[in-house]
Amino acid sequence: MKTADPELMRAINRFHVMDAIRRFGPVSRVEISQLTELSATTVSAITAALLDDRLIIPLQVGAVRDAGRGRPRVMLKLNPGAAHVVGVKLAPDQISVAVTNFCADVLRSLALPVRIDRQTASVIADLVEDGVRRCVSDAGLDIADISGVCVGLPGVVERAAGVCRQSPILQERDVPFGDDLTHRLGVPASIDSDVNLVTLAEHWFGQTRDLNDFLVVNVERSLGLGILHNGELFRGANGLSPDLGDLMVRPPGGGDARLADVASEASVLIEAEALMRDREPDGAPQTGRAMALLLQRAAGGDKRCARVLAAAGEALGFAVANLITLFAPPKVIISGRAMATSEYFIEPLRKTVARLLPPSLADVSDIIVREWSDGNWLQGAAAMTLRDLYGAPWGTTGPAPIREALAPQIGES
Repeated sequence: MKTADPELMRAINRFHVMDAIRRFGPVSRVEISQLTELSATTVSAITAALLDDRLIIPLQVGAVRDAGRGRPRVMLKLNPGAAHVVGVKLAPDQISVAVTNFCADVLRSLALPVRIDRQTASVIADLVEDGVRRCVSDAGLDIADISGVCVGLPGVVERAAGVCRQSPILQERDVPFGDDLTHRLGVPASIDSDVNLVTLAEHWFGQTRDLNDFLVVNVERSLGLGILHNGELFRGANGLSPDLGDLMVRPPGGGDARLADVASEASVLIEAEALMRDREPDGAPQTGRAMALLLQRAAGGDKRCARVLAAAGEALGFAVANLITLFAPPKVIISGRAMATSEYFIEPLRKTVARLLPPSLADVSDIIVREWSDGNWLQGAAAMTLRDLYGAPWGTTGPAPIREALAPQIGES
């Protein structure tokens, strides 16, 4: 029988301890042992090494006690100054950059308005490099002070290879964005799908901090799917992030279609622009205005506009029902900035899910709608790099499960 690699086990245990401190710190060694189910000896050894490396810092709780009556209780938390990382978000009309500390607190951020989909990959890399250097300087740091950079963008991303296979905002395919930025900045750089970043941000900072299993469906220009399973992001073969928009569906009119062609904002905008072309004195409105007008008119009682949104909601509801059947997650989060928050889109989605789910799964998942700001996306990008710094090895099952009865008590202490 092959025994486990000691170095791998130490890396796994170290990650479990770091993750427990991040989620519930300040926290005591005894509580860390209970949360991770590691022995007190193992926790003491790991925390001693982390203290030596200044990755965590101690806090004394209570007054100093007399000799023979015990020592003050020592709580542990992450050291904010242990490292600094940069998160970058690429959107169709903007590049957002943020510098954070080891706790993912944003120290400085900036936004660069630019039509990404009109630029070549090399020009985008130039803009990202300039944005990162400027934001790092504004934070009072040098690029040598940065431990890592993570860039999030929509599409199919192979994170391990640092390659974007395809993205709706890039003209080229198979772009080696990670290696290019690493070479330019002299800092380890990675890329990931933007929905994975928002999934991690939700796990670290949102309503699912105490959950290790949930789904995120991001509804914007494309459709993204983030899967958190056993506290770890689920990725496909070779680390490829799944693209929900590539699922094949059969609309009511017949024929086969990609889900993105019937349920994304981009597909709805095509119909919205055609619908409004004869209603606007100056022709069809611009893309951004078309969505706003569509939502406004649906809210004002325009049945044709409401039907366009409802059709998209029903199509996505069909896919969400299948996802719930496969994963049975406690929560499914629908995220986005415009269409995803409209009741004329969400209510048909909910009704479709309720109609299609088998009775055994009818009350398993809550569907929650979240509108994310650029700050949330950027914190997710920073969190992705920080996880690497915590030492999470590939192929593990992620953080140790948090005992349901213990977690609330520690969170309140």
